[in-house]
Amino acid sequence: MPVEDVVARARNGLAQIPRVPGAPKPDALLVADGVRRSFGGVNAVDVEHVEIQKHVITALIGPNGAGKTTFFNLMTGFDKPDTGSWVFDGTPLAGVAASRVAKSGMVRTFQLTKALARMTVLDNMRLGARDQPGEGLFTALVKPLWAPRERAITEKAMTLLERFKLDTKKDDFAGSLSGGQRKLLEMARALMSDPTLVMLDEPMAGVNPALTQSLLGHITDLRDSGTTVLFVEHDMHMVRHISDWVVVMAQGKVVAEGPPSEVMADQAVIDAYLGAHHDTDLGDDALLDEGGVIDAEAEAEADAELSPTTKAEEKAP
Repeated sequence: MPVEDVVARARNGLAQIPRVPGAPKPDALLVADGVRRSFGGVNAVDVEHVEIQKHVITALIGPNGAGKTTFFNLMTGFDKPDTGSWVFDGTPLAGVAASRVAKSGMVRTFQLTKALARMTVLDNMRLGARDQPGEGLFTALVKPLWAPRERAITEKAMTLLERFKLDTKKDDFAGSLSGGQRKLLEMARALMSDPTLVMLDEPMAGVNPALTQSLLGHITDLRDSGTTVLFVEHDMHMVRHISDWVVVMAQGKVVAEGPPSEVMADQAVIDAYLGAHHDTDLGDDALLDEGGVIDAEAEAEADAELSPTTKAEEKAP
């Protein structure tokens, strides 16, 4: 079946899913059960059950401190839960190291990008590829054993850099890129391993609004090419317009899920963001334009004006 038909069927299947926390999905790619993580007695994550549908874009939203990034860290092996288990594409991954999780087909990006600043853009891309025989000590000494694979990796890296409009930067150090360009680089590098699921942690954070549309287009392109996308985001405008399904976390728990238009009008979700006694629709674009709920674009624009050096100075003690 063509990829576009598979994606269309998956998106259409969402209409039959109950609008309740932990709702079962017809073709779940990631299933987590009883996942809990506490820090100093505070439950950062307390997820009874959640399923991520294959071939769609799922947004994971919630107020600051809801446990979204911690949940990402647990699923991808960057942190260990107190209890719980999860299965990715039929394979249990609880307790599996982050490197093996990535090899299984689940890769993630970070809110603060992890590009290697003193390596070129092209070398950063090459690092993301699987099956590199040149990494072996003895194989590395015999060029004919690794040179063909190196050429294939480089060709793939250049194809992706062209797709993300970073090909002209291939010989530049990654540290010289703007915040938005580093986000693009990290997303492109994640695709070097041909992932089944891409997990994006606040892809719009710190991005100049001029690059916002480009990033949105790349995310929808991932879905349309058959890749499942799960992303954390505070920009409700973005969530409403590109996500197929929304999962809401508050105080570590999944409190709601459903299509974006329904979730953003859900009183439980509004209460989680704004407190009780509000009747505001989080999906109201007019309200977002007025900066009444979450003015992520204004924050991104202000952040984009800072140079990498200035940002580093601000973070220094």
